[in-house]
Amino acid sequence: MMDFIVAVRDPQEWHQVNMAQNPKHYSALRFGGPHFIGRVQENWGAKVYFNTLVPTHEGMIKYGVISHSSLVADLLDWDTLYVAGRLHKPVLLLHKESEDEELHTALKLNLFSAVHTALLLLPELFSEEQLYITLAGLSYAGDFRMYVGEDQNKVKNIVGAQKHEFRSLYTPVLKELEEYVILDTLSGMGEQDTSPPARLYHLSMLPKRLQLMLIKEWNKDRRNRDLEDVLRAAAHDTDVEDVIRKGIEDIVKVSSLTQSIKGILTAGALKSLRYSWSKVKKMWKSLQR
Repeated sequence: MMDFIVAVRDPQEWHQVNMAQNPKHYSALRFGGPHFIGRVQENWGAKVYFNTLVPTHEGMIKYGVISHSSLVADLLDWDTLYVAGRLHKPVLLLHKESEDEELHTALKLNLFSAVHTALLLLPELFSEEQLYITLAGLSYAGDFRMYVGEDQNKVKNIVGAQKHEFRSLYTPVLKELEEYVILDTLSGMGEQDTSPPARLYHLSMLPKRLQLMLIKEWNKDRRNRDLEDVLRAAAHDTDVEDVIRKGIEDIVKVSSLTQSIKGILTAGALKSLRYSWSKVKKMWKSLQR
């Protein structure tokens, strides 16, 4: 089943038109009207409204609707890491307004944030595959579906099937960070500067949500350290990757769980059972390998 994400300026207006044209795409929630659908989208879960198991001439599709403002916020700050995480993987961009500089910049910064984060989680020497698996795995860390209902080899399979696409996606980013990391695609190995100044640079470039979690962790002793003090201390802490990993897991845990509960309502009971059963079968097959 192909997944689509549609970013719209006015969710209520978009749903009003779509509900008139495609009422069967929606569950019984459509009887609440476009205003209600828009509120469900914006106020519950990861601010995405999914219609799933939609039949087309190309097979079944699932499409999620997110407001432009929520998309930009997630890309820049990792509020939920839900759509931002999906965009850490290669995707086909079907349409983007050429004059939308705000979205263009946010998409680019999201990839840089992913690389800064991945480098803080990786050792000094790493393989190209390790890098891509770390990048692709950020949005699955803490996702309860990875334990119930997902192929256990999902992240490796994503990277294995799209290694060249990952390389194309991240080569421009790595090129701008050559002062801190070098990836030799011929040997398939990478090396990074893991000195405190380099780590401080990566920490300073993390999304706001992760930085706030670092501040919270470092101030557990009830002292009032500001961001600059926390980042400087974290740069010298050899266990900072554990804090970062936990921070990512905490973000994903909440957004994946609340969005899944929301998905039961937006899909309806029958579609939810069909979709969940297909996921369980896929997970079972992966466990048999």
